[in-house]
Amino acid sequence: MYGKIIGTGSYVPQKVLTNDDLKQYVDTDDEWIRERTGIVCRHVMEDGETMKGMAVEASKRALQAAGVEAGELDMIIVSTVSSDLILPNTACYVQEQLNAKNAMCFDLNTACTGFMMAYNTVQTYINAGLIDTALIIGAEGLSRLVDWKDRGTCILFGDGAGAAVIHKDEQAVFDTVMHANGKGGSALSMEAGYALRDRAIDKAVSALSDKDRHLRTHIGMDGQEVFRFAVKNVPIIIKELLGKMEIKEQDIDLFLLHQANKRIIEGVIKRVGTTAEKVPMNLMEYGNTSSASIPILLDELVKQGSISEGDRIIMAGFGAGLTWAATYLEY
Repeated sequence: MYGKIIGTGSYVPQKVLTNDDLKQYVDTDDEWIRERTGIVCRHVMEDGETMKGMAVEASKRALQAAGVEAGELDMIIVSTVSSDLILPNTACYVQEQLNAKNAMCFDLNTACTGFMMAYNTVQTYINAGLIDTALIIGAEGLSRLVDWKDRGTCILFGDGAGAAVIHKDEQAVFDTVMHANGKGGSALSMEAGYALRDRAIDKAVSALSDKDRHLRTHIGMDGQEVFRFAVKNVPIIIKELLGKMEIKEQDIDLFLLHQANKRIIEGVIKRVGTTAEKVPMNLMEYGNTSSASIPILLDELVKQGSISEGDRIIMAGFGAGLTWAATYLEY
């Protein structure tokens, strides 16, 4: 027994930051960004907006679409790398705001792979007979983690949240392949600010310069390494999942890929041997929203009528860790 997605929702801030707007921060222009990433703009939080608030709004929309009351939820999982909260976890905050008093709540962090990890986790709990209905959320406020003077990262990321309600279904089909390689973690990294606080017992940390502190508490990325990793490993893991399930690319209706970079997605299309029509993109509008990218895309496709009941879908992506995964679902 597994679960099926019965409702989706998403939320992005109203404020839009175009490629031309970024000129005030770094030496760049629209043509340079489009050529290298495919990104045209990104949505960013304004004063008063929070990552946890976006998670709540996306959740409300998913519950409404599913026709499910918050009290029916058995579990809430939030995937994020950018929570406003250390304690309590973001999922507990969402629970409070929704009055989902019967739900067990926790966060997880596998960066851009996170929505799939939340989905896979819920499927495991359903299959074990422990829960019937769950809410999963990918939510990120990455605009507050980037260094707006670093052209290599600030052009890439945006804010937003996406959510899905999953309910057990005797007809549901699920399978997945997941991998991680901690040795590659330095390719995409960031330290928590509180970890670098001055402490008398920690002379090494106290000796850090202000510049060092700044660099270590903003997203740092080896762009070329991440690009090579993604173009190589995402097609491999998709083929691994297809082989595990003994199905072919032709059997899949849609591939929902993490929306990081147009050139990465084009490389995956070529190596998997599929067509661009099967691989929708919305990164042009939102940039890379990490955990939120796949659920935002899923929600848009559902609302557009581009996904029909019974469609066979593979979600696939990669993230910090390094982590990468592919997951099969039938809508």
